Amino acid sequence: MAPRWLSCSTAVFLLLVHVGPVVSQSCGAPGIPGIPGTHGLNGMDGAKGEKGDPGEDGQPIMGQKGEPGPLGPPGRPGMKGDVGLPGRPGERGRPGLKGRAFSPSNQQKSFFSYKRMISQTPEVDTAMVFNSPILPDLDERFQGETLTNGTFTCVVKGIYFFSYHVSARSRVCLRLMKGSEGHQMMCDTSEGFLVTSGSAVLNLEVGDTVSLEATRYNSIVTSQSSTSHIFTGFLIFPTA
Repeated sequence: MAPRWLSCSTAVFLLLVHVGPVVSQSCGAPGIPGIPGTHGLNGMDGAKGEKGDPGEDGQPIMGQKGEPGPLGPPGRPGMKGDVGLPGRPGERGRPGLKGRAFSPSNQQKSFFSYKRMISQTPEVDTAMVFNSPILPDLDERFQGETLTNGTFTCVVKGIYFFSYHVSARSRVCLRLMKGSEGHQMMCDTSEGFLVTSGSAVLNLEVGDTVSLEATRYNSIVTSQSSTSHIFTGFLIFPTA
Protein backbone atom coordinates (compact mmCIF):
# COMPACT_ATOMS: atom_id res chain seq x y z
CA MET A 1 0.00 0.00 0.00
CA ALA A 2 1.42 3.47 -0.94
CA PRO A 3 2.00 5.99 1.78
CA ARG A 4 -0.88 8.30 2.60
CA TRP A 5 0.99 11.46 1.42
CA LEU A 6 1.44 9.96 -2.05
CA SER A 7 -2.27 9.26 -2.38
CA CYS A 8 -3.18 12.83 -1.36
CA SER A 9 -0.77 14.37 -3.82
CA THR A 10 -2.14 12.31 -6.68
CA ALA A 11 -5.70 13.33 -5.87
CA VAL A 12 -4.79 17.07 -5.79
CA PHE A 13 -3.06 16.83 -9.11
CA LEU A 14 -6.01 15.24 -10.82
CA LEU A 15 -8.38 17.90 -9.50
CA LEU A 16 -6.20 20.70 -10.81
CA VAL A 17 -6.03 19.22 -14.27
CA HIS A 18 -9.80 18.62 -14.77
CA VAL A 19 -11.38 21.41 -12.81
CA GLY A 20 -9.12 24.24 -13.78
CA PRO A 21 -9.12 26.52 -10.77
CA VAL A 22 -6.63 25.70 -8.24
CA VAL A 23 -8.21 24.59 -5.04
CA SER A 24 -6.14 23.99 -2.10
CA GLN A 25 -7.03 20.75 -0.20
CA SER A 26 -5.44 19.04 2.66
CA CYS A 27 -5.87 15.38 3.60
CA GLY A 28 -7.22 14.79 7.11
CA ALA A 29 -8.14 11.70 9.17
CA PRO A 30 -10.55 9.05 7.65
CA GLY A 31 -14.22 9.69 8.29
CA ILE A 32 -16.63 7.45 10.22
CA PRO A 33 -17.77 4.35 8.24
CA GLY A 34 -21.25 4.67 6.74
CA ILE A 35 -24.28 2.53 7.51
CA PRO A 36 -24.10 -0.83 5.74
CA GLY A 37 -26.45 -1.17 2.80
CA THR A 38 -29.21 -3.78 2.46
CA HIS A 39 -28.49 -7.27 1.23
CA GLY A 40 -28.73 -7.74 -2.46
CA LEU A 41 -30.87 -10.36 -4.24
CA ASN A 42 -29.78 -13.97 -4.30
CA GLY A 43 -27.60 -14.80 -7.19
CA MET A 44 -28.46 -17.42 -9.82
CA ASP A 45 -27.68 -21.10 -9.18
CA GLY A 46 -24.30 -22.06 -10.44
CA ALA A 47 -23.66 -24.86 -12.92
CA LYS A 48 -24.17 -28.45 -11.76
CA GLY A 49 -20.97 -29.88 -10.44
CA GLU A 50 -19.40 -33.15 -11.43
CA LYS A 51 -20.52 -36.44 -9.85
CA GLY A 52 -18.60 -37.21 -6.72
CA ASP A 53 -16.76 -40.39 -5.84
CA PRO A 54 -18.96 -43.30 -4.51
CA GLY A 55 -19.21 -43.50 -0.74
CA GLU A 56 -18.58 -46.53 1.43
CA ASP A 57 -21.09 -49.44 1.47
CA GLY A 58 -24.02 -48.63 3.81
CA GLN A 59 -24.65 -52.29 4.84
CA PRO A 60 -23.58 -53.04 8.42
CA ILE A 61 -20.75 -55.47 8.94
CA MET A 62 -22.11 -58.75 10.42
CA GLY A 63 -20.31 -59.91 13.49
CA GLN A 64 -19.90 -63.44 14.81
CA LYS A 65 -22.97 -65.46 15.85
CA GLY A 66 -23.75 -65.10 19.53
CA GLU A 67 -24.74 -67.79 22.06
CA PRO A 68 -28.44 -68.87 22.10
CA GLY A 69 -30.50 -66.85 24.54
CA PRO A 70 -32.74 -68.38 27.26
CA LEU A 71 -36.14 -69.73 26.26
CA GLY A 72 -38.96 -67.26 26.60
CA PRO A 73 -42.28 -68.01 28.34
CA PRO A 74 -44.76 -70.07 26.29
CA GLY A 75 -47.09 -68.04 24.15
CA ARG A 76 -50.85 -68.14 24.27
CA PRO A 77 -52.57 -70.97 22.37
CA GLY A 78 -53.40 -70.03 18.83
CA MET A 79 -56.81 -70.22 17.23
CA LYS A 80 -58.19 -73.66 16.43
CA GLY A 81 -57.33 -74.66 12.92
CA ASP A 82 -59.65 -76.04 10.30
CA VAL A 83 -60.47 -79.72 10.26
CA GLY A 84 -58.05 -81.59 8.06
CA LEU A 85 -58.97 -83.85 5.20
CA PRO A 86 -59.73 -87.50 6.05
CA GLY A 87 -56.72 -89.74 5.83
CA ARG A 88 -56.45 -92.77 3.64
CA PRO A 89 -57.96 -96.01 4.97
CA GLY A 90 -55.45 -98.16 6.77
CA GLU A 91 -54.44 -101.60 5.69
CA ARG A 92 -56.72 -104.44 6.61
CA GLY A 93 -55.57 -106.28 9.70
CA ARG A 94 -54.93 -109.96 9.98
CA PRO A 95 -57.85 -112.20 10.94
CA GLY A 96 -58.12 -112.89 14.64
CA LEU A 97 -58.09 -116.25 16.30
CA LYS A 98 -61.21 -118.31 15.98
CA GLY A 99 -63.37 -118.05 19.09
CA ARG A 100 -64.68 -120.93 21.07
CA ALA A 101 -68.27 -122.01 20.61
CA PHE A 102 -70.63 -120.45 23.14
CA SER A 103 -72.48 -122.75 25.47
CA PRO A 104 -74.39 -121.28 28.41
CA SER A 105 -73.89 -124.48 30.35
CA ASN A 106 -70.10 -124.10 30.56
CA GLN A 107 -69.93 -120.37 31.35
CA GLN A 108 -69.08 -119.16 34.83
CA LYS A 109 -72.19 -117.56 36.25
CA SER A 110 -73.30 -116.37 39.61
CA PHE A 111 -76.38 -114.30 40.40
CA PHE A 112 -79.39 -113.96 42.68
CA SER A 113 -82.55 -111.88 42.86
CA TYR A 114 -84.90 -112.24 45.82
CA LYS A 115 -87.80 -110.37 47.35
CA ARG A 116 -88.78 -110.22 51.01
CA MET A 117 -92.19 -111.72 51.79
CA ILE A 118 -92.15 -111.56 55.59
CA SER A 119 -94.73 -109.64 57.64
CA GLN A 120 -92.27 -108.68 60.36
CA THR A 121 -90.04 -105.71 60.91
CA PRO A 122 -86.42 -106.65 60.15
CA GLU A 123 -84.07 -106.83 63.08
CA VAL A 124 -81.66 -103.94 63.53
CA ASP A 125 -78.01 -104.46 62.48
CA THR A 126 -78.82 -107.93 61.20
CA ALA A 127 -78.93 -109.20 57.62
CA MET A 128 -82.41 -108.68 56.15
CA VAL A 129 -83.99 -111.94 55.04
CA PHE A 130 -85.10 -112.10 51.38
CA ASN A 131 -86.91 -115.38 51.05
CA SER A 132 -88.70 -115.49 47.65
CA PRO A 133 -86.80 -115.81 44.31
CA ILE A 134 -87.82 -113.43 41.53
CA LEU A 135 -87.39 -116.10 38.81
CA PRO A 136 -88.39 -119.38 40.43
CA ASP A 137 -89.22 -121.18 37.16
CA LEU A 138 -85.80 -120.97 35.49
CA ASP A 139 -84.22 -124.13 34.17
CA GLU A 140 -81.99 -125.75 36.74
CA ARG A 141 -78.89 -124.92 34.65
CA PHE A 142 -79.60 -121.20 34.95
CA GLN A 143 -80.87 -120.94 38.51
CA GLY A 144 -79.10 -118.42 40.68
CA GLU A 145 -77.34 -118.70 43.99
CA THR A 146 -79.28 -119.32 47.19
CA LEU A 147 -79.25 -116.74 49.99
CA THR A 148 -78.67 -118.05 53.49
CA ASN A 149 -80.63 -115.90 55.96
CA GLY A 150 -80.47 -113.05 53.44
CA THR A 151 -76.69 -113.36 52.94
CA PHE A 152 -74.97 -114.04 49.59
CA THR A 153 -71.79 -116.12 49.65
CA CYS A 154 -69.36 -115.75 46.71
CA VAL A 155 -68.56 -118.99 44.84
CA VAL A 156 -66.87 -117.44 41.77
CA LYS A 157 -64.07 -114.91 42.30
CA GLY A 158 -64.76 -111.73 40.34
CA ILE A 159 -66.39 -108.30 40.05
CA TYR A 160 -70.05 -108.18 41.14
CA PHE A 161 -72.91 -105.70 40.90
CA PHE A 162 -75.47 -105.42 43.74
CA SER A 163 -78.68 -103.41 43.97
CA TYR A 164 -81.63 -103.11 46.37
CA HIS A 165 -85.10 -101.52 46.50
CA VAL A 166 -86.95 -101.06 49.80
CA SER A 167 -90.36 -99.53 50.65
CA ALA A 168 -90.82 -97.47 53.81
CA ARG A 169 -92.93 -94.84 55.54
CA SER A 170 -91.30 -91.44 56.07
CA ARG A 171 -87.73 -92.69 56.51
CA VAL A 172 -85.33 -95.57 55.82
CA CYS A 173 -81.66 -96.15 56.49
CA LEU A 174 -79.85 -99.23 55.11
CA ARG A 175 -76.30 -100.51 55.13
CA LEU A 176 -74.73 -102.73 52.44
CA MET A 177 -72.33 -105.09 54.17
CA LYS A 178 -69.27 -106.89 52.78
CA GLY A 179 -68.51 -109.44 55.44
CA SER A 180 -68.67 -107.62 58.76
CA GLU A 181 -67.75 -104.22 57.31
CA GLY A 182 -70.25 -101.64 56.10
CA HIS A 183 -69.47 -100.86 52.46
CA GLN A 184 -72.21 -98.32 51.80
CA MET A 185 -74.75 -96.43 53.97
CA MET A 186 -77.90 -95.02 52.36
CA CYS A 187 -80.65 -93.00 54.04
CA ASP A 188 -83.81 -91.39 52.64
CA THR A 189 -86.79 -89.47 54.03
CA SER A 190 -90.24 -88.46 52.78
CA GLU A 191 -93.49 -87.06 54.12
CA GLY A 192 -95.33 -90.19 52.97
CA PHE A 193 -94.47 -93.58 51.49
CA LEU A 194 -91.21 -93.97 49.61
CA VAL A 195 -89.30 -96.58 47.63
CA THR A 196 -85.57 -96.10 47.89
CA SER A 197 -82.80 -97.89 46.06
CA GLY A 198 -79.03 -98.16 45.91
CA SER A 199 -76.32 -100.08 44.10
CA ALA A 200 -72.61 -100.87 44.29
CA VAL A 201 -69.84 -102.77 42.49
CA LEU A 202 -67.68 -105.05 44.66
CA ASN A 203 -64.57 -107.14 44.08
CA LEU A 204 -65.15 -110.48 45.81
CA GLU A 205 -63.01 -113.46 46.68
CA VAL A 206 -64.42 -116.94 47.04
CA GLY A 207 -66.11 -117.15 50.46
CA ASP A 208 -66.81 -113.38 50.81
CA THR A 209 -70.34 -112.54 51.96
CA VAL A 210 -72.65 -109.64 51.07
CA SER A 211 -75.85 -108.68 52.85
CA LEU A 212 -78.21 -105.77 53.48
CA GLU A 213 -78.85 -104.53 57.03
CA ALA A 214 -81.49 -102.23 58.49
CA THR A 215 -80.48 -99.65 61.09
CA ARG A 216 -82.60 -98.32 63.93
CA TYR A 217 -83.65 -95.30 61.82
CA ASN A 218 -86.29 -97.17 59.83
CA SER A 219 -90.02 -97.43 59.24
CA ILE A 220 -89.90 -100.22 56.65
CA VAL A 221 -93.27 -101.37 55.33
CA THR A 222 -94.15 -104.91 56.47
CA SER A 223 -97.59 -105.43 54.89
CA GLN A 224 -97.20 -108.04 52.14
CA SER A 225 -99.83 -106.30 49.98
CA SER A 226 -97.72 -103.11 49.67
CA THR A 227 -94.13 -104.26 50.10
CA SER A 228 -91.39 -103.78 47.52
CA HIS A 229 -88.23 -105.17 49.08
CA ILE A 230 -85.81 -106.64 46.51
CA PHE A 231 -82.15 -107.61 46.76
CA THR A 232 -80.23 -108.50 43.54
CA GLY A 233 -76.62 -109.31 42.67
CA PHE A 234 -74.76 -110.80 39.73
CA LEU A 235 -71.24 -111.51 38.45
CA ILE A 236 -69.98 -108.96 35.90
CA PHE A 237 -66.84 -110.92 35.01
CA PRO A 238 -64.65 -113.46 36.81
CA THR A 239 -61.10 -112.56 37.88
CA ALA A 240 -59.78 -116.02 38.66
